[in-house]
Amino acid sequence: MKNLKSAIWAEFLKARRSETVWLVALGFCLAPSIAGLFMVILKNPEAARSMGLISAKANLTAGEASWAAYFNMLAQMAAIGGAILFGMLTAWVFGREFSDRTVKELLSLPTSRAAIVTAKFLVVLACTFVISVAFLLVGLTIGHLVEIPGWSVELAKTFLVDFSGAILLTIVLLPFVALAASWGRGYQAAFGWIILTIILAQISVVTGWGSLFPWAIPALFSGAAGLRSEQLTPYSIPIVLLASAVGVAATLLWWRNADQTR
Repeated sequence: MKNLKSAIWAEFLKARRSETVWLVALGFCLAPSIAGLFMVILKNPEAARSMGLISAKANLTAGEASWAAYFNMLAQMAAIGGAILFGMLTAWVFGREFSDRTVKELLSLPTSRAAIVTAKFLVVLACTFVISVAFLLVGLTIGHLVEIPGWSVELAKTFLVDFSGAILLTIVLLPFVALAASWGRGYQAAFGWIILTIILAQISVVTGWGSLFPWAIPALFSGAAGLRSEQLTPYSIPIVLLASAVGVAATLLWWRNADQTR
């Protein structure tokens, strides 16, 4: 337990001093600003054209300025943006030791490999949770500043479920990014994995298999492709949890045998 506390403290110090965490937070929290800008344009397209925000030929008939549309946009941004940015954060947490060439010193410490991996996962969990809360607060603030019509408590509750579910499902799939960063001994394999899963998720949704592909399920839960009840099956969430457990176990196993790899 003492070693675990020390490992957690060390990982939190690394995260607090890193620009990566702050840049990921900034990038993620910029998404509500973009959604807010769309709402401003949809509220008054003629004024937006006069200010040069959109061209005179732009077609805006497909959208409407409402809290329902705004919430749907935020949920989709959270699911897709989270997969990319949270993946980058995880790649940094697990890959920096190799890029900074400090992995030998880390493995030589009198701290168990399980404690090291657990500490890294806890830091990822804590950072992504705080960033997600910041995203939510920024999104609600911008929505009220823009004065989007159609607010209701029931709508907000529905959005909170969509947003929270999409974020949680995205976070629990991050162990595979950790595994890729560890196996690849750096960032490149992890970034490749992130891109690959996003592409495969798109393909699985188009082909009708999205509800069974773990990395497509967070976006489907957010409502990106329609009503959640029509897109997911009773097996979808268990599939994500099973994939997460496999990713955690594989990452722990890799670090346990890190001395024998390559």
